[in-house]
Amino acid sequence: MLRRLGMAVTAALLGIAVLAEPAQAAEFNVKNYGAVGNGSANDTAAIDKAITAANAAGGGTVRFPSGTYRSPNSIHMKSNVTLQLDAGATIMGASGSGYDKPEPNPNDKYQDYGHSHFHNAMIWGDRLTNIGFVGAGTIDGGGALITGNPGSGKADKIISLTRCENLTVSGIKLRRGGHFAMLINGCKNVVSDHLTVDTASDRDGWNIISTTNVTITNGSFAGNDDALVFKSDYALGQKLPNGNVKVYDTKLSAGCCNALMFGSETCGDFTGYDFQRIDIRGANKSGLGLVSMDGAVISDVHYKDITVTNVKSPIMIKVGARKRCGNSPGVGTVKNITYDNITINGASGGFSPTIHGDQDGRVTDVTFRNVKINVPGGSGTTSTNPPSNDRTNYNPNSIGTRPAYGWYIRYADRIKFLNGSGVSFTNNDGRPAVITDNSSDVTFDTFSFERGTNSPTDFLFRNTNGFCVRNSGSPRIQNTSSTEKCGSATAS
Repeated sequence: MLRRLGMAVTAALLGIAVLAEPAQAAEFNVKNYGAVGNGSANDTAAIDKAITAANAAGGGTVRFPSGTYRSPNSIHMKSNVTLQLDAGATIMGASGSGYDKPEPNPNDKYQDYGHSHFHNAMIWGDRLTNIGFVGAGTIDGGGALITGNPGSGKADKIISLTRCENLTVSGIKLRRGGHFAMLINGCKNVVSDHLTVDTASDRDGWNIISTTNVTITNGSFAGNDDALVFKSDYALGQKLPNGNVKVYDTKLSAGCCNALMFGSETCGDFTGYDFQRIDIRGANKSGLGLVSMDGAVISDVHYKDITVTNVKSPIMIKVGARKRCGNSPGVGTVKNITYDNITINGASGGFSPTIHGDQDGRVTDVTFRNVKINVPGGSGTTSTNPPSNDRTNYNPNSIGTRPAYGWYIRYADRIKFLNGSGVSFTNNDGRPAVITDNSSDVTFDTFSFERGTNSPTDFLFRNTNGFCVRNSGSPRIQNTSSTEKCGSATAS
């Protein structure tokens, strides 16, 4: 104390400004508010009391010492409150009908039920600022959360937050999340480090909806449905922006569906996404999926240093025309996307990597550098005609069997494959390596490919104005109503 006083006096004499030492946030131990933590008592009321006390004091940390805190009712989060779960502490969901009822939403026709209602959750809050979920403990749905549409008093989410600002979620684990382990909508300024989501027995990991300024590092997300997904719906009654997002050093896996995904709800525009050092291990739909279904413009998305194994659809970009959004949306577009140093191996049988725009909304300016994809192959010689396409469906199976074992590209412009990108198969395949339809300015430079024993050609260009294949061995090239344009060497 005397040392600090002396320093302050000296600084004053010298005319130096001194910043006050930050005060430590007050701590509110849930056991001091009646929580038992024995796994059988109902601790919800005590937790709510501690949260209310911290909020009333101007902010603080609500601490959960080691123990199991059974919560069969909804916990109501408030501003300026951080929940800290110590090692060995678990907030446990419970069966019954004690969770808050879903609030009415006049806009629920524009998205699925689970996206439209937020109060039917273990923990929820609206219009909150400066909140956090930190520590080394766990929030566990306990197998009691609903994976479909819950009845009154049932919950389908662990954490549900709308219109929040300054959110931290770090260190903790979310387990058995029902429909969503965590869903946030209309938020900004989100930071997450070393968050673990283990809801592979239920459905979605983390849905980040209509949210800006997000940084996620060192995460581990295992979902059955979507593991980590970025969406923009109309649940809050307006189209909201999305973007300025960074996801680094994170592991993802999905059972039935998508690992790292945009959509399918895509009302507001998305821009500025940076994904680096991502490890994806399993997805029965898309490994890296990016779709615009409801009018959104998706731009400036960058993938770098990513490994993918055991996925059904390695990379899929699609523009659709579902238009499930308020204010009469049109058809969106996808543009300015880059993939650098991507390795996809051991894919399960399924769909070829695909870029599929729409006749009313193109995919433009996509560049692949050192992107190597190995697919199962095993198909015989098939029709090379354009596959069918359901413009209202985002799933990889909305496009029929691709006529190429490697890349199938349609309604796309200024697409480049550079720096040793390529495709290969595990089992001999009778389809071409690449087919493009209704596209322009498609370049393959130093592109590697395998040739199936009975494949009719290696590259097939149809109605493609300005294709180029160079520095790629001796490919067989067929074109129909297409023009070749290589020009000068493409810069890497």
